[in-house]
Amino acid sequence: MTDTSTRQFAVITGASTGIGYHLAQVFARNGFDVLMTADEDRISEAAREVETPGARVYSVQADLSKDEEVERLWKEILGTGRAVDAIALNAGFGTGGDFATETDLKKELKMIDLNVKAVVHLAKLAAKQMVGRRSGRILITASIAGTMPTPQQAVYGATKAFDLEFAQSLYYELKDTGVTVTALKPGATDTEFFHRAEMDDTKVGTSGKQSNDPAEVAQQAFDALMRGEKELFAESLTTKAAGVAGRFMPDSVKAAMHEKMAKHGTADK
Repeated sequence: MTDTSTRQFAVITGASTGIGYHLAQVFARNGFDVLMTADEDRISEAAREVETPGARVYSVQADLSKDEEVERLWKEILGTGRAVDAIALNAGFGTGGDFATETDLKKELKMIDLNVKAVVHLAKLAAKQMVGRRSGRILITASIAGTMPTPQQAVYGATKAFDLEFAQSLYYELKDTGVTVTALKPGATDTEFFHRAEMDDTKVGTSGKQSNDPAEVAQQAFDALMRGEKELFAESLTTKAAGVAGRFMPDSVKAAMHEKMAKHGTADK
């Protein structure tokens, strides 16, 4: 599927819905051809929806929690004959509940594979190519949850803390290579995330997610990526204020606040 387009080329993971889907739209509107990937059938339909006049949009269905699927995706990317100008490492999922008594270990290990291992794997492949060209942009979707203790989402929060520190470290490591790295730190966003995490009965899974619009999060992320910024809290003023305030707040306070929002049965409290 080699392409001879002269447009820039972006790869977005976790692109069938939510922030990733809107990121694909923003890239397509701003001079990029796009390769969208996700682990569900909807990715083909999502790619058709994103395609605009002049923009070529590819779709690849792949389960990036598996190493061999990451490698297969990269082969598909190379098969386009296109250099990767930007990659948004956005795929991920969460789960909620008490670690010792409620959550499922198999699901948590898969979450680590997707939220952490796949991010490192694809970042390694993309960064090596970009550094060789001395040009490229990497966006890593972390979370405001990665900046605090996250009781009731212990493993998810830890994966996002890893993503955040990994992105920050790469930002400095690559700063003289022509490659920029931006960490996206959204707050609760109105996507399918909380339903998939089985957190519909939590306060954050009901009222909290209404504070951020995924389309606005995606636009702010794209703008920050194009400016070469190290990181940003997105999208609402509430999220930005919480991110700033969190720098001066004791961990014990942040942990208590998070637990009240994420604990099962708190939706109506």
